[in-house]
Amino acid sequence: MSINPQELRYSKEHEWLSSAEDGISTVGITSHAADALGDVVFVQLPEVGDTVSAGESCGELESTKSVSDLYSPVDGEVTEVNEDVVTDPSLVNSAPFEGGWLFRVRVTGEPEDLLSADEYTAFSGN
Repeated sequence: MSINPQELRYSKEHEWLSSAEDGISTVGITSHAADALGDVVFVQLPEVGDTVSAGESCGELESTKSVSDLYSPVDGEVTEVNEDVVTDPSLVNSAPFEGGWLFRVRVTGEPEDLLSADEYTAFSGN
């Protein structure tokens, strides 16, 4: 059973979002999503400067099982991508809440339906 960090917020598409520091939040996928995907072997992330929209696809995660879309949990502009995870996609599985983060975004709009850790745990079953 995974532990979802309390300080994060979660989307129903299984992405997590950190609290904004200077207007910038970090985005990744949850351990539940990483477990469901299986071994991640390729990551396609948005480019720095791209505009992302909440609930819209902005990249892909390819595993030994399938290819899944990456969704942005918020509206904003991508300020940084995690090159470590592009080089070593297994970080998504081994450290989804730490070194396996995916991108940082300057948040311009946030949906009202993001979940707390407890709400996400109830939603996802873990």
